[in-house]
Amino acid sequence: MSALAVPARRPVLADALAPHRSRLRDAALVLTGTAVVALLAQVTIPLPLVPITGQTLGVILVGAALGSRRGAVAMLTYLLVGLAGAPVFAEFTGGPAAVLTPSFGFVLGFLPAAFVAGWFAERAWDRRPVLAMVGFVAASAVPFLVGVPYLAMIVNAVMGADLGLTGVLAAGLWPFLPGGLVKAALAAVLIPAAWRGVRTLDERR
Repeated sequence: MSALAVPARRPVLADALAPHRSRLRDAALVLTGTAVVALLAQVTIPLPLVPITGQTLGVILVGAALGSRRGAVAMLTYLLVGLAGAPVFAEFTGGPAAVLTPSFGFVLGFLPAAFVAGWFAERAWDRRPVLAMVGFVAASAVPFLVGVPYLAMIVNAVMGADLGLTGVLAAGLWPFLPGGLVKAALAAVLIPAAWRGVRTLDERR
């Protein structure tokens, strides 16, 4: 085997807890993941352009628990449900007008973020807190890659402001870094702890 071969996919938490896979089970997991992010979206600290929310924690947990594909599908479902008008975005908002808000780019970034968290989980990085922290910090960074440029576009091109790079970073990046690290650390504690619970149950059977 080549030293550069990609490690094989390992079971994620959802596979361990519900090993009999079916389309119905996968659909239920996706909807549950959507609901978790919608719930944590309502944990908010208002800021002028983009609120601090619990969404990123939900995205990491859902991606790691469901795996890359189901995690990304859960975030796509969350996005579509919100655009359809369900009040699942932060502060119980929703509807197609959300695409014109400065924070919508971060919601778009949740799709690849969940995929990244799931990808690391499929390589068993989520079973040890240190490795989990590395993977989850990487996943937490992904929404900023989409959200910060999107914020700049909306604020400057749609809202008519003249916000330079310093202002964009002050509005869409710097205030969120400490909380992002805390949420990644919390996920890096919760997911390995869940795996320890799974192993304990297996040993008792």
